[in-house]
Amino acid sequence: MHKTFTAILLLMLMLVPQLSFAEEPQEGKSAILVVSFGTSMPEAQRAIDNLVNAAKKEFPSSDVYLTFTSNIIRRKLLRENFEPLADIKNKSLNVNSEMFDKIMFLMNPVEILATLNDIGYSEVCVMPTHIIPGEEYDEIKNVRDSFANLRGKYGFKKIILAEPYLNGVADCDRMAEILAARFRNYLDENSDTAVVLMGHGTPEHIANAMYSQLQLSLDKLLYGRFFLGTVEASPKIEDVIANLKRHPEIDRLVISPFMIVAGDHANNDLADENDDESWISILKANGYVKIEKYLVGLGEDENIRDDFVRKIQKAIDR
Repeated sequence: MHKTFTAILLLMLMLVPQLSFAEEPQEGKSAILVVSFGTSMPEAQRAIDNLVNAAKKEFPSSDVYLTFTSNIIRRKLLRENFEPLADIKNKSLNVNSEMFDKIMFLMNPVEILATLNDIGYSEVCVMPTHIIPGEEYDEIKNVRDSFANLRGKYGFKKIILAEPYLNGVADCDRMAEILAARFRNYLDENSDTAVVLMGHGTPEHIANAMYSQLQLSLDKLLYGRFFLGTVEASPKIEDVIANLKRHPEIDRLVISPFMIVAGDHANNDLADENDDESWISILKANGYVKIEKYLVGLGEDENIRDDFVRKIQKAIDR
């Protein structure tokens, strides 16, 4: 297995220089690099594609690329794409080709930024799809700062990092309004219904407090109708249930991921009824038997998409 990975990586290293010099450098051009944790589930990819396509539509003068930060997901996709990569080993491709985009997609953020520099892009906006400025966001910020400190031909004229979705009270208030609109039909029709949201969470990081701030914003807007927890940090599902018990009028639940994609966490940790440790099983064990699943990633929401574009524009203006 290790030899296979090595062969794939060597192939990519051979391909990138060929692609970089396939046509005239893109001197003076700008790029938007969308950075996502990623997913290996094709149906979940729709949420990420929606954001990427929105960036392409709203910023036609910039070329838009995508990279995943998860090494595990990238390696899985690399294995699945080994054959098409091998097929083009000896071909010369221009920088706008479909296969070039696929190869760029399989690079980590450091590799793809280095390649963009090599092609000749002078300005790059790095746009994360992260919900909070947690550990994953910090790592992307370190990468951006490292490239920003480079001078000369290996550096960019300008490289900026946009903000994540929740980066303060105003962002949480806006997200509360988006969530209220997203679940309006469920909440308006049934006064005994509440929405349980599963966020990812980032343990031992100050940014995890954004989830608590969002809960405050949701309570301010629609008290007792939204209950937010995380799968990796706090508040935990036990905290969600404790808060639910304070509202005996709640008899029905809608469970949904508070994540850009409805991937592994949504389908397994949240909604797997055959897993005794999933949230749906725990909720049922605590007496909540009327549960509806809404397994749609936030990235598929038009308001989330619009906010994504707004974050890019804000970064560019700044």
